[in-house]
Amino acid sequence: MKTALVIMAAGIGSRFGGGIKQLTPVGPHDELIIDYSIFDALEAGFNEVVFIIRPDLLDGVREMIGDRLEALIGKVPNLQKVSYVFQELTALPAGLDAEELTKDRKKPWGTGQAILSCRGTVDCPFIVINADDYYGKTAFRQIHDFLIRHYDEQGHYCLSGFVLKNTLSPYGGVTRGLCSLDEQNYLTDIAETRNLIPTEQGAETNGIAVDPETMASMNIWGFTPDFLDGLEEDFRKFLQMADLEKGEFLLPEIVGTRLHQGLARVLCLKTEDRWFGVTCQEDKAVVIREIRQLIDAGVYRENLWNE
Repeated sequence: MKTALVIMAAGIGSRFGGGIKQLTPVGPHDELIIDYSIFDALEAGFNEVVFIIRPDLLDGVREMIGDRLEALIGKVPNLQKVSYVFQELTALPAGLDAEELTKDRKKPWGTGQAILSCRGTVDCPFIVINADDYYGKTAFRQIHDFLIRHYDEQGHYCLSGFVLKNTLSPYGGVTRGLCSLDEQNYLTDIAETRNLIPTEQGAETNGIAVDPETMASMNIWGFTPDFLDGLEEDFRKFLQMADLEKGEFLLPEIVGTRLHQGLARVLCLKTEDRWFGVTCQEDKAVVIREIRQLIDAGVYRENLWNE
């Protein structure tokens, strides 16, 4: 069965500075974080790669990874196709005045709009990830297995749940979707929570303590194609109520709304793997060190794509 890896790489990365964080080399042969995620996804069984990018990033993404990845089609297991779709500020639902609605806005509308841009390109079960996050191998295997088992069940999705304490950065606050689960580990609610930081006691946000063992979403989701159905109408409703300058159409909030409307079931697949990523400039050295340790432990080859 065909399955796709969808990579959200359109973010501006305003907190990073000094370049585009998604295109920052961290491996010994200038591999990006996303190289390792693609490697893990292909190993798990995914066979199409779709980059969601801004149009101005196309040349950079092709130069840094896309052309190299396309050259590997037929040479590495499972990889069959590489595609690009654009997330654009003015790509709004039909009938809306894009010029008026975007006049005070500087960047695209968030992860929900990013996934909406995949309509017409993605027609199979798919996993969604961020380009600048390292997730570990477990999440890709678990989500691929789920999608193969449940590919024909509309409204039945999954996410990879990370232990919150394994996802925090020592260099600044982060945003996580904090998960509430039932006894079968199905999502009952997801709360987009900003400015989460580590503390001696565990974690907090804006001075409020948070259980460090809470399951956190890192925007790694497994969806069947029907998730795209109705997403444009969701976006239309969002624009009717949103702060048009700063509001974001976010996957956790979309999923949460569908949960409460009885339109979705989402299984949380717990992983003990530790997240790391490039959010702030200071994170880069940490990521390079973590990748080095994984290579030394035999998790990855020194030269990832070459024997």
